[in-house]
Amino acid sequence: MQGESAVVSSRVWTIPNMLSFLRLALVPVFLWLVIVGEDGFALLVLVFSSVTDFLDGFLARRLHQVSRLGQLLDPAADRLYIFAALIGLCWREVIPWWLFVVIVARDVMLAVLGVILANNGFGPLPVHHLGKVATFCLFWALPLLMLGEAFAPLEPFSLPLGWAFALWGAFLYWWAGILYIRETARVIRLPADDTGPRSDTLDGKEVDGA
Repeated sequence: MQGESAVVSSRVWTIPNMLSFLRLALVPVFLWLVIVGEDGFALLVLVFSSVTDFLDGFLARRLHQVSRLGQLLDPAADRLYIFAALIGLCWREVIPWWLFVVIVARDVMLAVLGVILANNGFGPLPVHHLGKVATFCLFWALPLLMLGEAFAPLEPFSLPLGWAFALWGAFLYWWAGILYIRETARVIRLPADDTGPRSDTLDGKEVDGA
């Protein structure tokens, strides 16, 4: 992931961003592989995506190419892979659709909060550590479920572990969502600064997205 302590630029065509674009381009391929049941190849795409995810963050810091676009593409790619895996596994009835609804509903809620913040002169809230842990759990849960589908001998081990990660991740996802609701309510009650527009800092830190 992109470094947060480095100087953030507005550049688009950087090596890290090209890796992020490649990750995004592979999302439809990954979705198709999951839907048709080619879980082994889907897992290979997911491993490749994880490697490029690490590389884009490493290169961004090493080459001083941290960019605002990269900071947006990185979490967006993570979410799209999660959604693709959810859709594919739900389509095959490996997991129930309610799990997909629970996870997507939380992101829809965050989008609504983003609109509310924008209307009050603020940018997106900083990502809460609980949200990061929840994404980590979901990012491991779905490959574990796919692993059980792809390799029958591993099913007794990977499926229970995958479901444990999935349920815990969904719970933390909404716990973090509730914290975002509380923080949004607190932020929009802040008084306007002396110049009129809302302040774009919270507790001494810039309001920034993932």
